[in-house]
Amino acid sequence: MAIKKLAAGDCIEARCTRCRAVLNHTIVAMVGEKIIRVECNTCRGMHNYRGEKTTKEPAARTTRTAAAAAPRKARKDPGAAEREEWESLSPAMEQGRALPYDMNGKFRVNSLVAHPVFGLGVVKVVVPPNKMQVLFQDGKKLLRCG
Repeated sequence: MAIKKLAAGDCIEARCTRCRAVLNHTIVAMVGEKIIRVECNTCRGMHNYRGEKTTKEPAARTTRTAAAAAPRKARKDPGAAEREEWESLSPAMEQGRALPYDMNGKFRVNSLVAHPVFGLGVVKVVVPPNKMQVLFQDGKKLLRCG
């Protein structure tokens, strides 16, 4: 059985972008044997032709190399660095030298702070105009200061 070649003016089924249904369309433009634009016979809307979706065949499986099969390195816990820093600083901390935390107080980098909830901490960064980053045993906290 011979298959008729399509040409401009022929009728085909295509999905209409305006009607959102598969309807009869008239071919308006072609490049070689490829359909480019069509006109819906129902709503008379012209749009680019979107051919039927073809399913891709799965690619052939490749064998993994020994290097790719090596186990991944475990991610470092984000709080681990803060805990290590706390452990290294805590022996040198003197409870008596700590300033009581006050939201309107002024603090310097590396000064000790006694917070009523978080406990003893070290000021790591002063962020102008009114914030500071303090390292406590539980981790770093951003606190308000004067």
